[in-house]
Amino acid sequence: MNARLGVLLKILAALCATLMLACVKGLNGAIPTGEVIFFRSFIALFPLLIWLKAQGKVLENLKTRNLFGHFIRGFSGTGGMYFNYLALVYISLADATALSYAAPLFTVILAAMLLKERVRMSRWVAVVVGLSGILIMLSSSLSASGALFSSQASNATTSLGVAFALIAALCSATSNVQIRFLNGIEKPGAIVFYFSLMTTLIGLTTALFGWTTPNALQLLLLVGCGLFGGLAQILVTLSLRYADASLLAPFDYTTLVWSMLIGYLFLHSLPGSTTLLGASVVALAGIFAVWRENRQRKLAMVSSTP
Repeated sequence: MNARLGVLLKILAALCATLMLACVKGLNGAIPTGEVIFFRSFIALFPLLIWLKAQGKVLENLKTRNLFGHFIRGFSGTGGMYFNYLALVYISLADATALSYAAPLFTVILAAMLLKERVRMSRWVAVVVGLSGILIMLSSSLSASGALFSSQASNATTSLGVAFALIAALCSATSNVQIRFLNGIEKPGAIVFYFSLMTTLIGLTTALFGWTTPNALQLLLLVGCGLFGGLAQILVTLSLRYADASLLAPFDYTTLVWSMLIGYLFLHSLPGSTTLLGASVVALAGIFAVWRENRQRKLAMVSSTP
């Protein structure tokens, strides 16, 4: 294994995921959310299929033994995308990114409830501390949502964006739990492919409720959304080939750094102090949980060695 390469790929995946959201933010709600989901998913199929073709045995990698499981993952994942994109209309990129950190916390709770996973005390402590970080972010309804060069949004509008972001996190957590279930019986390529295919079809059906013909800039942002989204999925999968998931997990939080940088350079916004403080608490709680579990695993291996 090449841990350094794995970490580099994970950081690049975080950058691509943030660039995808920046493209959505750049649309500023001018394109219907369902249409955005369609372009994001349809365009993402192309780099995915090229990657699968490069690996060979495309049809074998796409075989599935649990189509219903893909439906559950598809609908919950689409819900996460839908509400996350809606949130970006009302709050800054950095705020939406910080609130998305609630998804891993919800995942632990749902995995314990639905998959009956055994959750160590250290992870429950991390969840409680992480939720306190979310409460810090909510303490001022993110009213300091970052307008460095423009006026702040109204409290009601900002609160709506916060609500959408938390609903997106809950939907994403449900999707994550389903991925854990599918990982035991399906290949990674099949999981990603059927998700992209389902979200493409779901997004296309929303054309019945309204469709906006994008101009040149909007089309460029839509294509960028799809390409960066597809690349992010591929890079995450590749990173797991070279490093353990436990080593890579803390680097998920680099998305906040990327979102702050992109927000400042291109969207003229920075997160407020409560967002930074709350996101830091959530990130530290997540990193502590990973460190603690790694330590317990190593101690268990040592004690079992004759």
